[in-house]
Amino acid sequence: MKNYYKISEISKLYNIGPDSLRYYEQLGILKPKRDTNGYRLYGLHELYKLNMIRDLRSLDFSMDQIKEYLEKQSVANTLTLLHAEHSLLHTRIKELKRREKIIKNRIADLTALLAVPSGVFTVRNYPKRPCVQLSERITRDEEMDFLIKKLHKKHENKVYDFGTQTIGAFFSMEELNQGIPNVYTSVFFVLEQISADYDFTLPAGKYLSCCYRGNYEQNAARVRELLTYAEQKDLPLAGKPFEIYKIDNRDTMCPEEFLTEIQVRIDN
Repeated sequence: MKNYYKISEISKLYNIGPDSLRYYEQLGILKPKRDTNGYRLYGLHELYKLNMIRDLRSLDFSMDQIKEYLEKQSVANTLTLLHAEHSLLHTRIKELKRREKIIKNRIADLTALLAVPSGVFTVRNYPKRPCVQLSERITRDEEMDFLIKKLHKKHENKVYDFGTQTIGAFFSMEELNQGIPNVYTSVFFVLEQISADYDFTLPAGKYLSCCYRGNYEQNAARVRELLTYAEQKDLPLAGKPFEIYKIDNRDTMCPEEFLTEIQVRIDN
């Protein structure tokens, strides 16, 4: 085994760019020797340091923290470092388990949604649902997407996972009554976490709902069907209809695969 290695050999061995190696040298962490031609030569002690740098960087330790540890290495400092590594790994494991649960739930939900029939009217009880919203006239899908991103940016600390976030929008009843589809007055998120900071609530109670598949140009006709059904079944309305996006462009780029639920609160 050689005692010294050139920068090109170290770069290839550790998959580290020469610029990074020079940066570590500037920080005083690595101290390579120079041969008679002025080329850097890295000894075995420098290789040990590179192993430490690689491992600690993978745990998001800063270069300042790594330098301090290498300069003051002792059993006590190593134990402190190991405890810190253990704590970071424990946090990461918890986050991975949380993500695994979210993904498993989304797989189950999306699979179940594939079997949801269109055009079936149901009455369901819902608890109070706190929501955040942005109010703006929306007439195009691009405007809706932009407003959803804007709402997410504003409340990203409350959105646990955007891929599973319940997103809805209120129709413009003026246009809807004229048979004009796909016009909205606001977009909203139903908050999954209990929060004291919200814009409005969907009140607890019974909601008449119906799902449809395909593009949103049909929503005016679907809302009329829902309202006609409520009238025929003598279900007095207690609110305005809105859409909930069950399968949308977060899941598919095929409009025919979209699944949208229309809800409207009714008197108990």
